[in-house]
Amino acid sequence: MTTETTPRHHADLAPSPETASLRLPHTPHELYDALPPLPGLRAEVIEGKLVVSPLSGPEYAQVAMRLFAELHRPIKDGDLNAYTGNVAVRVDGSHDLVVPDFVLAPEDCPRWGDRELRSSGLLMVAEIVSPGSIFDDRDRKPAIYASGGVPVMLLINPVVSPATVTVLSDPKEGEYRTSTRVEIGSRLHLPEPVDFTLDTSIFANTQTTP
Repeated sequence: MTTETTPRHHADLAPSPETASLRLPHTPHELYDALPPLPGLRAEVIEGKLVVSPLSGPEYAQVAMRLFAELHRPIKDGDLNAYTGNVAVRVDGSHDLVVPDFVLAPEDCPRWGDRELRSSGLLMVAEIVSPGSIFDDRDRKPAIYASGGVPVMLLINPVVSPATVTVLSDPKEGEYRTSTRVEIGSRLHLPEPVDFTLDTSIFANTQTTP
C-alpha cells in the first residue's frame, strides 16, 4: 500500500509575524545584555566568551573596602570616583566586558552607553584573587586590561602562602612591562597616574576561605 502525502507549500513553513519579530541573542555581548539578574553570580565577557562565575564571599568584599579606605585621601583630593565590584568596564579594542573588584576613575571617565565605563579612561583596576577566579584574574585579565589601556592593575592574592600584592604598570602592546610584587605587610608604591604608596598590611588580618 502506498500512502501519499500532500507536500507543504513554503508559505506554510514561514514564521508567524510574532515569531519573525523575535530575535534571539546570538553573540556573547547580546547574551550578556539579555541576562536577567543573577543573584550570587557575576557575568563577564572575557576573550569573547560569556563567563558566569560565583561571587566571592564577604571577606573578599572586605579587602576591596579596605583598599577604598586606604585610598580615601587621593580619591578626595583628586576628585576621583571609586567602585567596588559593582561597575562594568568595556575594554577598548576587544570590547570584552569585565567587572573588576575595584575601579579608580576620574569623575568624567568616558562611558560606553549608559552603564559601562571605558577602560581607556580608568586610572587603576584591582582584582582580588579567589579560588574560583585564579586563572582569570592572574592569567587572563592582565592582558585584557593592558590592551584596553588601563595604566595600573593591582592584583591582591590572599589565596597563596605567603599572600602577595602585585602592581602592574606601563601597558604596551597588550601587556604590562613593569611588575612589582610584595608580601602582604610590606609597602608598595602605585605608580602614576595613581602615585600613592600603599601599606599592604591593611589586608593582613582579612580572613579568606580557601
